[in-house]
Amino acid sequence: MFKRTIKREALKSVCLDETKEILIFLPGEEQSLQKNYPLLVLHDGNDYFNLGRIVTQAVQMIDDGQLDPFVMVAIPVDKEKRSSEYSPAGNRQPLHMQMVMDELLPFIREKYPVSSKKEDLVIGGSSLGGTVSLHIALKYPDQVNNVLSQSGAFFKATSEEIMRQHSLSHLQIYQSIGTSETAVPTHMGKLDLLARNREIYRNLKKKKAQVHYIEADGDHTWGFWQRDLPNALNYFFGNALK
Repeated sequence: MFKRTIKREALKSVCLDETKEILIFLPGEEQSLQKNYPLLVLHDGNDYFNLGRIVTQAVQMIDDGQLDPFVMVAIPVDKEKRSSEYSPAGNRQPLHMQMVMDELLPFIREKYPVSSKKEDLVIGGSSLGGTVSLHIALKYPDQVNNVLSQSGAFFKATSEEIMRQHSLSHLQIYQSIGTSETAVPTHMGKLDLLARNREIYRNLKKKKAQVHYIEADGDHTWGFWQRDLPNALNYFFGNALK
C-alpha cells in the first residue's frame, strides 16, 4: 500500500474574517507526486476524515486499482456558524461560497499538485454541506461542474434557484438519500428529507442536469454516509471505464 500524506494549512480568510485549519490528503509522499490530480473539496471536512473514514476508504480503493489518485481538502466549520454559512437562508452563506472560490481554491491550486480544470473539481458534503455545495455550483457554473451531495438538507430556496437556471446540462451530481430520512430532527423541526431530495432530483432533471440518484437503506447519520462513500468516490474518480 502506498504511503498517504495528510498536510495541515492555516487559511486566513478575509471573506469570513477567521482562520480555517484546512486538512489536505495527498495520494502518496509529497516528493513523489505528479501534477494535476483531481480535487475533492469537502464541507464538514473534519467529520468526513474522522467519522466518514474517507481517507481510509480512498486509500484502500486507490491501492486496489478501483480509483485514480486524487487530492482531498477538508474544510472545517464552527458548528455554531454552520447554519449561517451552509444554509441558503444563512447570512454568511455568500461569504462562505466566496471564501471557497476566491481564497481556498487559489491557495490549494498554487501550493499543491492539483488540476485547475473545472471538470477535475468536485465539491461535496452531507446534509447542509450538500446543500451549500450545490449552491456553489449554481452560483459559479463556469468554475464548478461536479457536486457530491449526501442527504442534502434542501429547502424551498434551493428548488427556486434550480428553476431559475436556464440549463444545468453542464452539472454532474451524485445525490444520495436514506429511505429512513422522513422525519429528520433539525432546529426547524422534523423534516422529510427524502421527499425534499426527490423534489430536487426532479427539478435538476427538468433542467437537464446529469444526476446519479440513489435511495438506499439508511438514516441521517455518518453510518449511512460512510457506507455510501465508496459509491460516490467511484462515480467521480473510478477508473473502470478509463
